[in-house]
This record gives sequence, C-alpha cells and structure tokens, in this order.
Amino acid sequence: MGLRPDEISSIIKEQIKRYDEVVETKDIGKVMTIGDGVSLIHGLDNAMLGELLEFPHEVYGMVMNLEEDYVGAVLLGQSDEIKEGDEVKRTGKIIEVPVGDEMLGRVVNPLGQAIDGQGPILTNKTRPIERVAPGVMTRKSVSVPLQTGITSIDAIIPIGRGQRELIIGDRQTGKTAIAIDTILNQKGQDIYCVYVAIGQKNSTVAQIVEKLRQGGAMDYTTIVSASASELAPVQYIAPYAGCAIAEEWLDKGKDVLIVYDDLSKHAVAYRTVSLLLKRPPGREAYPGDVFYLHSRLLERACRLNDEMGGGSITALPIIETQAGDISAYIPTNVISITDGQIFLQQDLFNAGFRPAIDTGLSVSRVGSAAQIKAMKQVSGSLKLELAQFAEMQAFAQFGSDLDNATKAVLDHGQKVREVLKQAQYSPRSVETQVITLFALKHGFTKQIPVTKINLFMDELLEEIASNHDDYIQEIKVEKAISPELEAKLKETIGTFAERFVKTAEKEG
Repeated sequence: MGLRPDEISSIIKEQIKRYDEVVETKDIGKVMTIGDGVSLIHGLDNAMLGELLEFPHEVYGMVMNLEEDYVGAVLLGQSDEIKEGDEVKRTGKIIEVPVGDEMLGRVVNPLGQAIDGQGPILTNKTRPIERVAPGVMTRKSVSVPLQTGITSIDAIIPIGRGQRELIIGDRQTGKTAIAIDTILNQKGQDIYCVYVAIGQKNSTVAQIVEKLRQGGAMDYTTIVSASASELAPVQYIAPYAGCAIAEEWLDKGKDVLIVYDDLSKHAVAYRTVSLLLKRPPGREAYPGDVFYLHSRLLERACRLNDEMGGGSITALPIIETQAGDISAYIPTNVISITDGQIFLQQDLFNAGFRPAIDTGLSVSRVGSAAQIKAMKQVSGSLKLELAQFAEMQAFAQFGSDLDNATKAVLDHGQKVREVLKQAQYSPRSVETQVITLFALKHGFTKQIPVTKINLFMDELLEEIASNHDDYIQEIKVEKAISPELEAKLKETIGTFAERFVKTAEKEG
C-alpha cells in the first residue's frame, strides 16, 4: 500500500522544521566534558580529523578523535573559562601556520604567532601543518654534504643535505650544543634553518636565541617554541608546524636544516593527549601509533630531484636516553626511521672528551657519499684507528709491558682524540679540518707530545693561512687534494713540524 499525499506533505514539513537542527549538529556542537586540555563535543557530524574548532573566549581546538556519538578535541589555549554546554563551531580549516621569508629571524609558537615581542608577522601565506611526504620518484639520493663544522662528525659520521641524522644521548651530554653549532656553521652556505624547541624551559630557548643572534645566525633561522609550560597538545603540534615552515622553502628549491629538540618530550606530550582522549595504551603507556607519529614527520625530510626544484630538508631529531639505554622504546623507534645516529656518551663527556661522540655506536647510513673528495682522502681510516685505540686502551690498563707497535697505536689514537676535541660555538671550516687530518694521517705528529698536539695544529693552521693561503683556496674550489697539492702540503707541514719540535725542545 503506497503513501497518501497528505502523509508525504507532513513528512516533508517535518523535515523542513528539523533542517536547522540537522545543520546545527553537523557544524555546531556542544561541550560534553572539558578538562586537562581535552574536550568531548556532542554533534559536529561533519568534522574532519585535524580540523580547527572555535570555542568561546577565542580559544581554538583541534579534532583528534571521531567517535560515533561525539568528537574528541584537544585545546590549543587555556580552557579555564570554557564550561559544559558551551557552543563549539567548525571552521572548515585544517590547522595551518603562516610561512614565508617573513618568518626568518623570528621566534613563534606552534600556531605561528610571534612570541619575541617584535610585533606581528606580516605574511598572508599559510600551510597545513600535516602533509604527505614526497614520494620515492620525486626524490634523489643524498650527495651534497651539510657541514656541521664539528670535525668528528664531518670526518667520521658525515651528514648530507636531505638526510635524517638522529642525535641521541643522556641529558646534559651536549646534544643541543651539536645542533646549535651546526646552525651557526650554515652562515654563508645558503641554507635556511628551523629550530623547534619542544618542552624546553623558556630561559633555555632565550639563551639559544641570544647565542644565534650573536653569531649572526638569526638572519636565516626561525625558532618554533612550545615550552614546558604549554599544554601537551601545543607541544604535540610543534614539530609539524616547524616542518610546514621548512617545506615552504623546500618547494622553492632551497636547502633547509630543521632541528627537533627533542622528540622524547614530543612522544610524552602525545602519550598525555592520547590517554586523556581514552585511546588504549600500549607498551610503556604509549599508544600503538607512536611509531607513525615520528615516521610521518621525519619522512618529510628529503632531497627532491631537479624536476621538483632540487630543494632539500635535512632533519636532526634529538632523543634523550635514560642511563644510556639506546635500546628503549622511543630511541629504537626513531633509530629505525632515521639514516643514522650520533650517540653521545656520558663517560666521554665526564672525561673531558667533547663533543662526547661515541664513534663506535655512531653511524651515518649515507656515509662518504656526503663528503667532499678531499675529506674522503684524509678521513678514510679514522674510524678504524679510533676503534683500535679504544680496544688497545682497554687491554693496556692490565699490562705494563707493551711492545712498540702497541705503543705507537695508543700514541696515535690519543693524538686523534685530542684533535677531535672541540670547544662549543667554535665550528671549523672544511679546509681547516682537511689540513689537520692530513697532518695526522701522514705521520707528521709522531715527534710531538700529546699535550702539545693542539698547540701544534693551531700554529700550523696559522702558518698555512698566513703564508700558503693558496692551499686553502685550492681545497675550497677543487674539493680534492691533487698529487701536486699533496706534495706541497707534505713539504710545508714537514718543515713546520721540524721547527715546532726544535722550539719545544728548547723550551722544554
């Protein structure tokens, strides 16, 4: 039996009456619960994952859970004045940050708002904080070095443009120092830098900004800061916001360096948010998708091929270990995503060997592909020499009678270690590194005591800079040591070493 016309008209009238209510539930919702920076909202049937929501009192939130009867959102501002029953509106926009050259020299929060007291950022271009990483076919292999200015990294664990190299170690072992030195060393290299501070103290971030300003690095650097006092959701979006700022330059064919300091705190912030949203906990109470959290971030670091502009993003994520436990959950997760790691050891740091890089556990999976030929020529055997030294040193403690070959290995190893020591905020140019390692490799340091090795290297570099600047220029331009230059270097360094030994003997 069919419907009668009067029934049809009554159904249509009823639907027209309820039309406004339907629109309301799809685009306007009501707060069911609020607290700890998390809110459950009834309605918002059309809400998208990652969409920006507008709460009362100019507070914004982000959709993170899409349940059948409600939406779970995290708040990106203080929620003290928001209460149950308040209206929440969809904005229809996925969360975005301002981007462009106007961001250079500025300190911003993860929403891209200036927090450095220098007024608003005048840019009208924005980007969503989440983006699918470039595909395999749009990339090209890493072959251009990104010089850190730290000899032990550039010589043994080289980093290339487009690489993801993890900096890992206990607290207070110099992880941030390596990242800041690398940013300082990019001056004049045509590289933009983004430093993302997650869960750091405001005073620490202020010191870093000041140091970068003094070194002239703020001209090409943007700092994104989500301090320890910020809500967990704000800390959670910080690295994605920093990456979106970097991708604007990537798409213009520029090279970018981004530092995430640090992703341990980022994982903790995400765990906090997930538990408050009632997501099921897994190992160490982290949610099951914590691997995806960092993989979708670090996969965005890449080197694009020439058709795509040839730009690159080099990522230096930092992870903090507990008592050197490199096999813990988050460290192993991030190690499996990155292209190698620089492992900093507490014992080396305490022994005064700084930067405290453990060359045995550190590795670059790009390797010598990210080195100039001159560096390959002088640093090839360095890792092996350090490994032999460490092994012999362990045995030498137990025996007093050592043969001459063992003594020579120990003596050379100690000299290599001395040359690799480097003060903070004093990056070295590649040419300088090549010349010092050349002197080591060809045995010009045999007659020089370990205590005077650094004085010898300083005076040698001074001598070459003053009287043989053409050597430095040739390495800079040719990026290789030709047989002719090798002969000249051997003669110059040999003569200087003899003079240095005689002077030392007179003074001694």
